[in-house]
Amino acid sequence: MPLERLKTDILILGSGGAGLFAALHAHKANPDLGVTIATKGLLGKCGCTRMVQGGYNVALNPGDSIERHFMDTIEGGKWLSHQELAWTLVSTAVERVRELENEIGCFFDRNPDGTLHGKAFAGQSFDRTVHKGDLTGIEIINRLMEQVSARPIHRLEEHRAVALIPGKDGALAGVLMIDMRTGAFRFVAAQAVLLATGGGPTMYRYHTPSGDKSMDGLAMALRAGLALRDMEMVQFHPTGLLAGADTRMTGTVLEEGLRGAGGHLLNGAMHRFMADYDANLERATRDVVSRAIYAEMKAGRTSPHGGVYIKMSHLGPAKVAKEFKGMVDRCRDCGFDLAGGLVEVVPTAHYFMGGVICRVDTTTDWPGLFVAGEDASGMHGANRLGGNGVANSTVFGGIAGDVMPRWIVANPGHRAPDEHVLEAELHRALHAFARKGGNLNDLRERLLDTMWDEVGATGEASIVPSRRSTPSRPSCWRRASQTTAAPSI
Repeated sequence: MPLERLKTDILILGSGGAGLFAALHAHKANPDLGVTIATKGLLGKCGCTRMVQGGYNVALNPGDSIERHFMDTIEGGKWLSHQELAWTLVSTAVERVRELENEIGCFFDRNPDGTLHGKAFAGQSFDRTVHKGDLTGIEIINRLMEQVSARPIHRLEEHRAVALIPGKDGALAGVLMIDMRTGAFRFVAAQAVLLATGGGPTMYRYHTPSGDKSMDGLAMALRAGLALRDMEMVQFHPTGLLAGADTRMTGTVLEEGLRGAGGHLLNGAMHRFMADYDANLERATRDVVSRAIYAEMKAGRTSPHGGVYIKMSHLGPAKVAKEFKGMVDRCRDCGFDLAGGLVEVVPTAHYFMGGVICRVDTTTDWPGLFVAGEDASGMHGANRLGGNGVANSTVFGGIAGDVMPRWIVANPGHRAPDEHVLEAELHRALHAFARKGGNLNDLRERLLDTMWDEVGATGEASIVPSRRSTPSRPSCWRRASQTTAAPSI
């Protein structure tokens, strides 16, 4: 099989918030290094950062504090967060949101006095979620894309990474990729590689991530021998749009700000059921609300499509239409009136708290491999707070961009790839084409149902209604086993 070989200094896999921030920081740190972004789709047009609706958690208000944001993050994660990673997230977010405004060019909503507006999000003791209406991700990714396009940063669009290739000395030599337009294989040699492909629990019946998300990065890391942790900790967003099986809109998020603003969740009998589960009602953390909805579904107290309702009309239809225009438009497209009526919702698979084990500086146990965004793990514990996701991507993406040029100075030179591994990975990538064809869609449908029914939002005994004042223990309370052996191929 013909194999084209390319070379760059820094190869970034993924073009979401983490990847684009890393590229900008790396170019700024050392403009003489070649920086290449490889992405499965088109730059700035694919991935999940673009889909962010709610906003960006950051402690800016005098009544708030970094310490307060830190404690909300730790408590929301059920005290299982890696605390140094969590502290880095919340403290660096202040610097990063200023960078987004003053250097990247983002425009966020403001209060009458000119300060950044923070809206209410669940699980937080202060309204600190900075946003651009209810379509924050589009603002961030568009401005980042403009900045990347204005610099000599190379791009490999519609390229899918299929394997991390070691050098003969054991360090990372580069990445085997497929040009999705032509089917050609390319080996891209790099001195440093950033894994920022995003997670993507798209194996569930109801899920939020973009269709290009299939856990490629985590799969490559696992095959390469890197340790993953907390992979059982899958977050379900409580309010995924439920519009029936005939639309791809089913499963997409109705943002958390709806509940933060005072939206009510009603079961099929029009009962506001969250009072039966948690004293924080609809503003309980995502894991608690998702399990409560799932319990109502299992008990048969459902809406026509098998979910529950979210109701906003009591806040005033005009106010809802103004503050949540994007959500109102989305619901209208599916036949629902969010501002004045009821919208059917269902818990929807949203985010992996688990991922590759990394250090605060984004380095991993494999020399030359760095990780940021949803591919990384540790900062969120058992449950990510809404608004901490895009903050996580930009914070650690920027750190990776600062660190990789310094690492290259200390560890210069491209490494010759292990040709035996490269050849083996080429054959592995082609293996499926030698098999007899089958009905892939039927297989996928079975997977979606199996994951939803057997590995879904249920929380064991915690779905039994109670009136406890503290959130119930997550179903994934146990810690995943961790391995610390040196990576091997």
